[in-house]
Amino acid sequence: MKSPAIRRFRPDDRTDPRRRYESGVTMILVALAMVAIIAMAALSIDVITLYLAREEAQRSADAAALAAARVISLSGITGDPANSASSWQPICGGSTSLATQAAQAVATQGTVGGTAGAVTVNYAAGTDSGGDCSKFLTTGPFGVNPMVTVQVTRANLPTFFSRMWGKSGSTVNATAAAEVFNPSNSGNLGNQVTGSIHPVQPRCVKPWIIPNRDPLNPPQSGGGPYCDQPGGPGSCNTLVSTSTGSITNKGISLNGGVPSTGIIGERFWLQVNCHLSGTTCNLRTPTLQANLQHLIGNPHIEVPPNLEYLPGQSQNPSIAVPPLSVGTTLYQEAVAGCDQTTQYQCGVPNSNVVDLTENPAGSGDTSDGVLNLINQGNTSGSQPVGQDTLGPVITPYGSPTAYPFQILAGTSNRMVIKASLPAGTAITSSPSVVSLPIYDDSAVTINGSGTTTITIVGFLQVFINAADQWGNVDVTVLNVAGCSNGGGPDPVAATAVTGTSPVPIRLITPP
Repeated sequence: MKSPAIRRFRPDDRTDPRRRYESGVTMILVALAMVAIIAMAALSIDVITLYLAREEAQRSADAAALAAARVISLSGITGDPANSASSWQPICGGSTSLATQAAQAVATQGTVGGTAGAVTVNYAAGTDSGGDCSKFLTTGPFGVNPMVTVQVTRANLPTFFSRMWGKSGSTVNATAAAEVFNPSNSGNLGNQVTGSIHPVQPRCVKPWIIPNRDPLNPPQSGGGPYCDQPGGPGSCNTLVSTSTGSITNKGISLNGGVPSTGIIGERFWLQVNCHLSGTTCNLRTPTLQANLQHLIGNPHIEVPPNLEYLPGQSQNPSIAVPPLSVGTTLYQEAVAGCDQTTQYQCGVPNSNVVDLTENPAGSGDTSDGVLNLINQGNTSGSQPVGQDTLGPVITPYGSPTAYPFQILAGTSNRMVIKASLPAGTAITSSPSVVSLPIYDDSAVTINGSGTTTITIVGFLQVFINAADQWGNVDVTVLNVAGCSNGGGPDPVAATAVTGTSPVPIRLITPP
């Protein structure tokens, strides 16, 4: 019989000479294991530190790219796809440009390993990229879906245990690219790196339905600065093409667009097409017109330039609505806050509604909503106070005299009040920037009462300068977007790209 493989311990084993050299083996094994365990723990701590720093750098790069894209979106570049203005240098040309400074400011707000990283900003048009956007003024359609790339680099990131092996620091970097997306005829102008282009469908659109007319283009044949003859059939050009989605009057205007050299920068009144009396809208004119002359006894009818609007249908409560002084309606909430539920479907036939059960002129809903939206302190006098303004200007409350336009914080701006920001400081966002739906006024006649279904053919992005007590709104055009990219046989499509702007921004790099 063989002896057992494992012997039972016996008391005399302690004195057995054969066991003498096995003493302390466990201690050695434990010591060796501890070295390996500590090394793995040290490596894990350093790897996690690098991983967290990489995530911090990516968040900074994402936010910075979106910030730069937002500045480009509000600049009017995408409204000038043919590069006719040649005025982009202050926006994205070099380290002192607005978009680059916005990206750097946002990126350095977030730390990477406790310290802000180095920021590099580049711009792209189509497959060409590198440097600022000056190179694209004559070589490519940068104004069609321009892209910005931001890289955040953090060098010499301190490590804890890797220094034992002589490694004093590591480098992490992250890159993000954002696109400013405007479908207006982009299919015929190149820069189609994103593939199929769909119509836009912004949210928080203000319920002011306007006709597809540009009140400042072209001028009257008799030499006047405005296109429509007072009280007669209009001869204004369209804002966007209903067949290709392209912007009709491309380019940028200064001094409010008189004379107009492009839709971006034109300034006019949105004038409500309802009589002052009554809780429902009684149409002043059978069709929406441009540049109606001032009529004696009707002080709410402004002098040209102006463009009539009608109320859109709001069916659900809005969010972020400030306190309102007039009896609250869904329409008024949509003006003062954000109507996220109403879908203004661009290019879908008869998908939206004009609602004459609301009277913006007689109820005060538009005036009160706008005043609370933009923090305007009064509706009387030539100098409304408190709200943000658009500059640079020579005279107070004038139109910008230089490009690019800047948003200047007003005395009632929340950042001025809460963060002690000086009034007049240039800012990158404002509640005064809003979007309006443009409908095809050649395809439908508005009913004299009740509701009328309409087809949205584009969106107008404007800056609200002020509102008066009769529901009229003074605006400056910042951008335009049509429904179609012009690359397909049918400009009407049910699939839309959603965003808060008619020229939405989006990250185009994978997470």
